[in-house]
Amino acid sequence: MSFGPLSLLPPVLAIVLALATRNVIPALFCGVWLGATMLSGGNPAAGLYDSFNDFIIPSVGDEWSVTVLIYCGLFGVLITVLQRTGGAQAIARAISERVASRRGAQGATLGLGMLIFFEDYFNALTVGSVMRPITDRMKVSREKLAYIVDSTSAPMCLLGPVSTWVVFVMGLIGTQLTEMDVSGSEYLIYLSSIPLNFYAWLALGLIAFIVITQWDFGPMARAEHRARTTGEVLAKDATPPSDREVAEMDVIPEAQARKRNMLVPIAVLVLMIPPMFLWTGNYPENDLVTAVGEANGGLSILIATFVAVVVGLVMGMQQKLFDFRESMDIVVAGIKSMTLVYIILTLAWSIGSVTSELGTADYLVTLAEANIAPSLVPVLLFLIGALVAFTTGTSYGTFAIMIPIAMPVAMAMDLSLSLAIAAVLSGGIFGDHCSPISDTTILSSAGSSCDHIDHVRTQLPYAVCAGLAGILAFFIAGLSGSALVGGLAGAVALVVTAVVLRTLWGGASPRDEALVD
Repeated sequence: MSFGPLSLLPPVLAIVLALATRNVIPALFCGVWLGATMLSGGNPAAGLYDSFNDFIIPSVGDEWSVTVLIYCGLFGVLITVLQRTGGAQAIARAISERVASRRGAQGATLGLGMLIFFEDYFNALTVGSVMRPITDRMKVSREKLAYIVDSTSAPMCLLGPVSTWVVFVMGLIGTQLTEMDVSGSEYLIYLSSIPLNFYAWLALGLIAFIVITQWDFGPMARAEHRARTTGEVLAKDATPPSDREVAEMDVIPEAQARKRNMLVPIAVLVLMIPPMFLWTGNYPENDLVTAVGEANGGLSILIATFVAVVVGLVMGMQQKLFDFRESMDIVVAGIKSMTLVYIILTLAWSIGSVTSELGTADYLVTLAEANIAPSLVPVLLFLIGALVAFTTGTSYGTFAIMIPIAMPVAMAMDLSLSLAIAAVLSGGIFGDHCSPISDTTILSSAGSSCDHIDHVRTQLPYAVCAGLAGILAFFIAGLSGSALVGGLAGAVALVVTAVVLRTLWGGASPRDEALVD
């Protein structure tokens, strides 16, 4: 049975409700319920029953979904262990001992943010709170600190080989591959999207450009001028958040914090993945390429994460930071921290199954083939993803809504699957960076102890600068079929736009420039 344009109703309802309520969970559930009601002949009661019986429960119960949920939980535990053992504290302390300038303080903030690539919340709170005393001492505005923290955390979570974001997106990709009856490793597909995630690369590149040149523009230029010339790192009328989230983070005494408590578990995690891929891909029975292609990516990351967790817990107990009983409390707390991810993933899988039954993707493919030039599809995915993320404040919800639509469209129009996925991911981060209700934006303000509205106001021009360059990059990549050409075009556009904005909207005098080291 074909529903034609009516098949768009469930995902459209999910998007509209997400925009109206600013909460993706009820929006996704209502989308599932509407789709199930349509499939049951228009009976809402039967649709509610089928929502659970035919979609939600089966989505959780298959082997792939359970694997994803388990390694999401293990990632939550790993993050809690790293927080509890104080490794990030020790790394920040080592950095502070080597910082002697404003440029150095900002560069160190960027470096620490890139190092903590495995979880955005942990990144935002940890980097902001541990670098704040250093940047304050060097007269770097809190607005600048919050910008570097915020614009590093989410991009790094999608550019690193493993993170909570990676496992979330892998879950969406894996389910969609099954729905489309396409073979392939969801992890390798994800890895192939990393070089194409233009906005993430451009956002990081813009931070590096601004840090090196110290060429600020817009409201940020005025904030930096204030901090440099008066030493006031906050505006006079600023109301920074209470740092409640930061205060609630369990920290250990500085004397007990050791860098290896973070570096060793992360090294174990990253270094175990390649051999696990070979093992689950039946190497050496299969040759190297075949083994990697047939590897069980989910199980590989799950086992690597489990071993990293065990290593982190053993190190903590060996140093008497906690005993065995407390280590089990840490495990439970880490799993609880992923509850929201569990709910969103389950509903995302469910609405994906509903739209598959309704033929949503088939209808969109027909519509796109008839009306949209293939080269414009990546740009449209980027812009729609940015709109959804901006208005809802959640990248996760954006990915959950957009990836089940983007992948079938890309396959049917013979577009790069990796480019379509990267466009959605980039759009989600861009909208997240611009949104005042984004969770990572709020946490970056809290971790940096910066007035939230001041953070949003000063970061927005920088995010838009990288976003405009990202639009060009996706257009050129879609038109030329070359990621390299698209990336180069985006990089050139980024520098040109930044220089123009600096010239027109710099707001600093020659005397101010003399104060920059």
